[in-house]
Amino acid sequence: MSGPRRFTIEERVRWGDVDAARIIFYGAYIRFFEIAETELFRAVGLPYSVIFDEIDLWLPRVHLACDFHRVAQLDDLLEVSVYVGRIGNKSMQLNFEVRRKGEEELVATAHFVMAAVRKDTFESVPVPELLRQRLSPYLKLVEI
Repeated sequence: MSGPRRFTIEERVRWGDVDAARIIFYGAYIRFFEIAETELFRAVGLPYSVIFDEIDLWLPRVHLACDFHRVAQLDDLLEVSVYVGRIGNKSMQLNFEVRRKGEEELVATAHFVMAAVRKDTFESVPVPELLRQRLSPYLKLVEI
C-alpha cells in the first residue's frame, strides 16, 4: 500500500531561525510546520478564515512531538510535507516530514494533535464532516 498523499511547501532557513552556530534552532521548526499546515488547509478550500468565521471552530494544539534526525543550517532550502495521521471524533493528528530539497534523508519528523473546539466556549466538539471530507486525500490509511 502506498503512503498518504502529502502536501509540501518549500521554505528557506532564515537568519531568525538559527543560533550562533548557524544551525536551526529547534523552536523554529514550529514556524515551518505552521506554514505547511496553513497552506494544506488553504489548498483543500478551507483557509483558517473559513474555519474560524464560517464553521465557528478553533483547532488548538494539545500535543506536539518532534524528532531531529539531521542538522539544518542557514540558507538550506527545506521541503516540509504534511499529511493527516488520523481524524478522531473530536481531534486530529497532522504528521510532518522535513527534508532538504532534493534529498530523501529526513531532517526532522513531527506530529501535532489538534482538538476541535467551539470558538466562543472552547467546548470540545466533533470534527466537522466538511473538514473530514476535504482532508481525506491526505489521510494516512491504516493497514489491516
